Amino acid sequence: MWVENRDRGAELSERRYTFGNRLFSIIAISTLFLLVPSMSAAAPSNDRVQIGRSIVVQPGESVGDLVCIACSIRVRGQTAGDAVAVAGSISLEDGAQIAGDTVAIAGSVRLERNTKIGGDVVAVAGKIRRDPEAVIGGDVTSIGGVGWMVPILLAPFLLLGGVVAFILWLVQRNRRVASVPAYPAGTPSTRS
Repeated sequence: MWVENRDRGAELSERRYTFGNRLFSIIAISTLFLLVPSMSAAAPSNDRVQIGRSIVVQPGESVGDLVCIACSIRVRGQTAGDAVAVAGSISLEDGAQIAGDTVAIAGSVRLERNTKIGGDVVAVAGKIRRDPEAVIGGDVTSIGGVGWMVPILLAPFLLLGGVVAFILWLVQRNRRVASVPAYPAGTPSTRS
């Protein structure tokens, strides 16, 4: 009887293992058939994203969106999308065009003559230097200087420090020192 049950258990575990392999194969093949057509139908993107390495758009070159973190963007050609630089500057040289918005956070925007920006120009913690012949289609916003950023960045730490100090004060206030009664002078000791 024990031998029959042992063989039956092995047969059941083999059947589960085979079913698991088939299920995995079906999922893998389905995923492959779903992803390959969508990847081939997608148009190649001409957007550029860089971290720590500057982006340069050469004259006659046309690109999509530009995103640069801890680096700068220099446009000499045309950009069909937006240009965003965080901790870096954006400069447009003579004849350069950006169809969308231009945003520099902790950096400046410099526009030479005969440059065109279709959208808004924003500089946070930086300046906008603009030639009188530069054309901007949207609004111009400049929140200059880093002086206002220091309190904004320090405020959460100060608030957290205040909460921690308050909690420590409450704990110290509620802590009571337990006094231990001393033996009277005439009480005999239990130690021998």
